[in-house]
Amino acid sequence: MTLAAAADAAFALVDEAIDAGRIPGAVLGLVTRDGDRAIRFGGHAALVPERVALAEDALFDLASLTKVILTTTEVLRLVEQGRIDLSDPLALHLPDLRQYQPEHWVRQVTVRQLLSHRSGLPAVEPLYTWGSDPETLKALVLQKDWAAGPETYSDVNYVLLGILVERLRDKPLRDLLPPGDFAVSPGPARAVATERCTWRGRVMRGEVHDENAYALGGLAGHAGLFGSAAAVLDFAGSFLTGEVLRPATIGEVLRVEDQPHGLGWQVRHEGWFGGSLCSPDTIGHTGFTGTALWLDLERGHAWTLLTNRVHPSRHVETGIQTLRRSVSNTVSAAWPFR
Repeated sequence: MTLAAAADAAFALVDEAIDAGRIPGAVLGLVTRDGDRAIRFGGHAALVPERVALAEDALFDLASLTKVILTTTEVLRLVEQGRIDLSDPLALHLPDLRQYQPEHWVRQVTVRQLLSHRSGLPAVEPLYTWGSDPETLKALVLQKDWAAGPETYSDVNYVLLGILVERLRDKPLRDLLPPGDFAVSPGPARAVATERCTWRGRVMRGEVHDENAYALGGLAGHAGLFGSAAAVLDFAGSFLTGEVLRPATIGEVLRVEDQPHGLGWQVRHEGWFGGSLCSPDTIGHTGFTGTALWLDLERGHAWTLLTNRVHPSRHVETGIQTLRRSVSNTVSAAWPFR
């Protein structure tokens, strides 16, 4: 099957979801290691307060894809450059972490544990209720008396990693965006709408959906990156050709022990949303707003499905997980592309 035919077959499933009213709109993109790509799109960028048709170059709030496209990449590049090691305790590079209690457990949490969601920090914390000044909020994150809990997928892990990257790069995260059509707080002109936020009193469009990322200045280590499908494919293509990370680093990303997460990325496991037909060396990630990206490193292709499934509310069953698996299996079954 050709790449174009694979994109058509997979997007037919997405079209069904749009026509049924389960999701407002979507863009599907496929790219190969050789640089061939196909993009399909349809539906609406917004339904309220008025209907706006979705464009191919629409900017999506990528939500937790920020964790892998931006933060994980920057952290692993610091490792490659010898600036940090995965086994380093966080306090080695953030000495002011819980600085008034040097024996506090959080100071010994390692970079690897944060990347792979094995730190014991909570899944989420309503940081936006603590105040409105981003730098003060970051200071509060560093000084909070975090309680150790079970290992869980955690935004807090990546808020801390974002602070680590900013300290070591001596730059804000917004100055470290990948090349291509990525943005922070781009405004409504090209952006798709997400949820009507009860806290902010408006539909979010071109403003980050995640409340904590918003309070932290629009971008944090866990969320806040916006991008078009073309930008996500640019990143994925560069990853497949070895321009993003080196082979030894990618090997470490794939090395897990009975865990769904490698370093940042999820690896293939039973029941994951990247489907059952991809190769064992496939990594991926999803975003709460309805975004997703998978890279099949063995076969040399990647696919992204970007939707605004939380528009106008997150409290609706959209069937997004089933759709992700169906699209992924359709793409994987079409390989090799001719």
